[in-house]
Amino acid sequence: MGSKFMKSLMVAVFSLFFGVFSQNTYAQETHEEHKNAEEKFDPTTSILNHVQDAYEFHFFSIGDFHASIYLPVILYSPQKGLSVFSSKRFGHNHDESYDGYKLEGGNKIVPVDEGTTVYDFSLTRNVVQTIFALAIFTIVMVKIGNKYKKGHGVVSAPSGAQGFLEPIIIFIRDNVGKANLGSRWERYMPYLLTVFFFILINAIFGMIPGAANVAGNIAFTLILGLISLVVILFSTTPHFWKHIIWPPDVPFLVKVILVPVELFGLFVIKPGALIIRLFANMVAGHIVILAFISLIFIFGEMSKVAGFGFSPFSILFVVFDYFIEILVAFIQAFIFTVLTAIFIGQGFEGSDHDVAKNDHAFL
Repeated sequence: MGSKFMKSLMVAVFSLFFGVFSQNTYAQETHEEHKNAEEKFDPTTSILNHVQDAYEFHFFSIGDFHASIYLPVILYSPQKGLSVFSSKRFGHNHDESYDGYKLEGGNKIVPVDEGTTVYDFSLTRNVVQTIFALAIFTIVMVKIGNKYKKGHGVVSAPSGAQGFLEPIIIFIRDNVGKANLGSRWERYMPYLLTVFFFILINAIFGMIPGAANVAGNIAFTLILGLISLVVILFSTTPHFWKHIIWPPDVPFLVKVILVPVELFGLFVIKPGALIIRLFANMVAGHIVILAFISLIFIFGEMSKVAGFGFSPFSILFVVFDYFIEILVAFIQAFIFTVLTAIFIGQGFEGSDHDVAKNDHAFL
């Protein structure tokens, strides 16, 4: 009897839910059937607009009020000369043109007249946020350095930001620098620490709602990867190039195959691993968060009941993913740094006898 009662109750509850759901959906469709299809929420477009670069920081909208920070647009055209104006001129929906230019897709400025060449030097949100993060990073590190110069943290226990960052710096020094670079670790620590904290601070800033996803931008990771490649190449020795270009004690036919593979690995695979790994992981996290948020609006278009009903679950998923993304930011900054150290160490590995000596020294 209890089992039959539960089955009947579940049937009644689901029937009532879908009845209300279908009625609300039908009423909404009949009431709004005159609306244009373009007004419907497009999750793909919305997500891509958030992860790509833009000419403004948009936080939220309430009716006709849009909480945005519009950035300066700086354009040069040989035909029109220099143009400097606010991105607000393009309108909130980017459907207005100004001074012979228009904004396509929210992230590309094109001339209205055909045959006009334009060079874009605008301060986009990726550029502005990178400069802002770099300024904060520099200020914090200079203050911490000045504390050490005055003896704080040397003759006394570190405090504040100094106490938070010192264990991280020691961890990078011992587990990345000394473990992979041997006696040369001190020479490369400034670069390794700069890369680690620069990636980390940009990834953390990217978690702020409305902020730019700088660490998930392919241009950002590309530049970091190319800089690391330059450091790797300048760290190589003649012994390294001898084994790359003409490996000793290897049959000739094997050399013909092995040499192109080694060169491809050095110039393409190694920087590519740094660039693509960081880009893919950081942009994927933002897409997941935005996808959970989009579910609220997707269900809301079907029915207000479904939209409000799913909202708590979506918010819980987003909060949980935010904590995961913070952890991912630390992990990806560490992986990029440790891979860079490994690739640098491979450049002078075997060129002298300090490798085996330092392996014993740092165990």
